[in-house]
Amino acid sequence: MLILLAEDDPAQLEPLHTALSKAGHTVDAVEDGDTAQWLIHDKTYDLLILDWMLPHVTGVTLCRHYRQAGKTSPVLLLTAKDTTLDKVTGLDAGADDYLVKPIDVIELLARVRALGRRSPLWQGETLKLGTLQLHLTNLMIERDQKTVQLSGREFQLMEYLMRHPRQVLSHEQIEKALWGWGSEPESNAVTTLVRRLRQRLEAVDAKDWLETVYGIGYRLSSGDGSPHS
Repeated sequence: MLILLAEDDPAQLEPLHTALSKAGHTVDAVEDGDTAQWLIHDKTYDLLILDWMLPHVTGVTLCRHYRQAGKTSPVLLLTAKDTTLDKVTGLDAGADDYLVKPIDVIELLARVRALGRRSPLWQGETLKLGTLQLHLTNLMIERDQKTVQLSGREFQLMEYLMRHPRQVLSHEQIEKALWGWGSEPESNAVTTLVRRLRQRLEAVDAKDWLETVYGIGYRLSSGDGSPHS
């Protein structure tokens, strides 16, 4: 999923960002409400995780404006406020869920999985292309009863490709989809990642499914033997 994580405390933002990334999510991590508001208007997120007390624009205000704009992706509020009135205020603003600080990472990831199923972009816990399957909950690919585990970044690329089957995706499109706002990939990052993913696909006899379209980008198809590098 593409997630906006807005938390003004770097000591909390960094571990949450790391945990979500390792779970296979692409995360735009920001520390203030103004930047979060700009990104919400600029991009389409599967999930918003908003700290209540963000500088400039609070998480509750962001949530309320998000709903008023007609956007329906789930919103999870993070806050130290734990009274019933505070919870009602957050939920009335349009939040789908609520976590009280300090945040337990395991619980956060469980809530994220549950909220992901509410996303308008939800297609189930397994993506399929022909005989190839990508399991979203455990970051594994499967084909003909063979399985292989993916790293977080490999999973992000595989998910992106499977959500755009048979489409040629450029380096620029892949970078924008996989690297969060404010992060700059190295010049050969996509090429290296594609090579690693092909190695994983080889373990399920699907290496040739990930094609190079020279001078343009990459395409995931049903394995017709097209050349690649």
